[in-house]
Amino acid sequence: MDSTSEILHDFSPLIRVYKDGRVERLSGLETVPASFDPATGVQSKDVKISDTVSARLYVPKSVKPDQKLPLVVYFHGGGFVIGTASSPVYQTHLNNLVAEANIMVVSVDYRRAPEHPLPVAYEDSWTSLQWIASHSTRAGQEPWLNEHADLQSVFFAGDSAGANIAHNMAIRVGTEKPNGYNVEGIALVHSYFWGQEALSGERIEPKIRDFLDRLWFFIKPDTNGLDDPLINPASDSRLSSLGCKRVIIYVAEQDVLKHRGLYYKELLDNSGWGGRVEVVETRDENHVFHLFDPTTDKAVSLVKSVASFINNGKSI
Repeated sequence: MDSTSEILHDFSPLIRVYKDGRVERLSGLETVPASFDPATGVQSKDVKISDTVSARLYVPKSVKPDQKLPLVVYFHGGGFVIGTASSPVYQTHLNNLVAEANIMVVSVDYRRAPEHPLPVAYEDSWTSLQWIASHSTRAGQEPWLNEHADLQSVFFAGDSAGANIAHNMAIRVGTEKPNGYNVEGIALVHSYFWGQEALSGERIEPKIRDFLDRLWFFIKPDTNGLDDPLINPASDSRLSSLGCKRVIIYVAEQDVLKHRGLYYKELLDNSGWGGRVEVVETRDENHVFHLFDPTTDKAVSLVKSVASFINNGKSI
């Protein structure tokens, strides 16, 4: 068989890799430009952070000159292999969140596996946080951050793999204690956490478990296994150092990763971390349902809940 057509790794419906090294992404390919969104009154633009990292920034149209807003650093999902900060589902979701919460967002466009295996996505995300911190004196390179970002009220948020990144960035903030910003909380939507052993109540078809097992080794070939602290917070001795005061965890009733989100709350409660953690479960929905149809009542409710968490310190 010709190596150009022989599949080496098949993670359909996400990605395939062929024996000749060709990478074929099967979803998350569509992109939309940054723009003004008349439906929400939110303006976005793309910025270059470094030679390898970029981001999409969002501000509400109603923001006044020098008005400071809470800053959400958003990490997109996609299993570390698909999706970008310019994917239409994220453009819509973040337009809605910015309008609802009256916040500023930096949506990080990190590099993806397998071309850039983990920990590259984490390092790119950390580079983004360092870039944000460079605006703490209001003399950074990006005017929107200088003028509008309240760096004493920063939140990390993300869905799926992005929620994993948000957690790991909060761990790094708590252990390294960087200057220039204060992380108030993290919002984790349908977090991509995993582990070697099944959890109580976690009944997953062997085919799906095998897919998730293999995916982790695919995106982080040098991992020490499925209990790598980057994918299994139960293995992370630094969990009590999580660098924020509040956490909100979203789970979906039909999501295979639901029990990992519930377990994360249990881990935090028992870790000695002194913050507040809560769980919001959406009944009868599956993984990242809110991205696929943002107009449903449940999707709108999720956005409102995140907005309330940011602004009022609690969900709705």
